[in-house]
Amino acid sequence: MNCSIFGRVVGKYNAFMKILLVGEYSRLHNSLKEGLIALGHEVTLIATGDYFKNYPADIKLHRKFETGIWLKVLVSFYKLFGISITSISLKNQFFKHKKELVGFDIVQLINESPFSILPREEKKIITFLKNNNKKLFLLSCGTDYLSVSYALSDAVRYSILEGYKNETTPKKKYHYILKYISTPFKELHKFVFSNVNGVIASDIDYHLPLKGNSKYTGLIPNPINTDTLKFIEVPHQDKIHIFLGINRGNYHTKGIHYFEEALSIIQKKYSEKIKIEIVESLPYAEYIEKYNNAHIILDQVLAFDQGYNALEAMAKGKVVFTGAEKEFEAFYNLKKTVAINAVPDSKKIASALEDLILNPEKITVIGANAREFIEKEHNYKKVAQLYIDCWQKY
Repeated sequence: MNCSIFGRVVGKYNAFMKILLVGEYSRLHNSLKEGLIALGHEVTLIATGDYFKNYPADIKLHRKFETGIWLKVLVSFYKLFGISITSISLKNQFFKHKKELVGFDIVQLINESPFSILPREEKKIITFLKNNNKKLFLLSCGTDYLSVSYALSDAVRYSILEGYKNETTPKKKYHYILKYISTPFKELHKFVFSNVNGVIASDIDYHLPLKGNSKYTGLIPNPINTDTLKFIEVPHQDKIHIFLGINRGNYHTKGIHYFEEALSIIQKKYSEKIKIEIVESLPYAEYIEKYNNAHIILDQVLAFDQGYNALEAMAKGKVVFTGAEKEFEAFYNLKKTVAINAVPDSKKIASALEDLILNPEKITVIGANAREFIEKEHNYKKVAQLYIDCWQKY
């Protein structure tokens, strides 16, 4: 028996715990923190904010000199001497707070490389956390050694590395992902797995690579704060509003070009019936409000399950084009459509958009289904309880 949503062991009591969450990618740890605090626990979050997204943290570490001419200097310095000034800076910032980072019942890493720095510096941080706290857990919710290895294999129908595997996208576009299978990161992976009490997956895309691993405790859904994210019903009086948010950093791994091609098809056929809005690389606080008046959100293609942005949009009652494959539907035993499965085929995506444009009543139904699904499976307090049960068991 594991700690997944279908295989959980619910604790008989919730003894007070002091919890440290390390790193942030998508607001997952922030929402988990809110759920844990609501259940009476003490939580500290230490993170860098994840670049331009600028997620909040109790202890914020800052990436310095990573824009303009300074970035070129840092890259050149690393190439010449093998020294990452950013990695050393973040490590030093971390250890300036070391007195605040001891004595926790639970420490959870957002990734094998929670601060996205060189493995040798990550190891120093993780060793400190292991030696000065009670339990250490790892969350698999982004690219890491196992998920990248799985994506490169023939075990999956399609993956975030599709463009790399079929050589339609320059290999240099994937360097920040392929680094996870390099020798230093493979060694970091082994180091982390040898030191953690357990590994938790956040969705199907990370569950599949972990199946059968001795450290795997199961899938716990992403926590979504359904108290702060309100359902927004947008009338269909005028045009169907379609929203696409682009992050150039993951443009290829999310398959955004499929959306762009589909929008081009739809624009030619239904320009009088639709409004298309495209934005790029917005800070989280701005992005989450930007699409409030949209009916349809185009999130990602190359996934089997929903990422965090998709789930938050679904909480607001949007029809989201994202990963919603048969493995996802089977896991949650779904009988209703809660999201549109965006497959890597621009014509099929365009066809699905056309169906919604011509039948806007479906938007209302799917949006309501999406909200209901989030409340049932992703409520931040319910999910926080699943984490507590898992941490207590292992």
